[in-house]
Amino acid sequence: MKILVVDDEMVSREKMKMIMSHFGECDAVESGADAVEMFTKAWNAWSPYDLISLDVQMPEMSGVEVLNRIRGMEREKNVPESKRVKVVMVTARSDKDAIMTSIQAGCNDYVIKPFDKTVVAKKLAQLGFAVKLF
Repeated sequence: MKILVVDDEMVSREKMKMIMSHFGECDAVESGADAVEMFTKAWNAWSPYDLISLDVQMPEMSGVEVLNRIRGMEREKNVPESKRVKVVMVTARSDKDAIMTSIQAGCNDYVIKPFDKTVVAKKLAQLGFAVKLF
């Protein structure tokens, strides 16, 4: 599984990268612009990401904006929903509005900070990834 972790907060980014590394090849970036660039490069190299962990709150380009761009690219390329990258939004708040906005934008699930490896593994299993639960 190929995974991209996107979070402007270094501690959260490194923690999620460490957890995700148990499940596959993992890249990590700190901005929305970097995420869109990495997604596009992987797509153009015929090696797309299977999963993106995407922080909701980021400066300059929010996680929802990144998600909208990614879903827009997938629609332009007529990628069937079953083949689209799975996106798990990560939020520091259990704010229902932020969660609903993310779901409406096309995320597959969400995780609330602080997270741990058990929570992340369960979310991945629910999304259909073959993972070993801790």
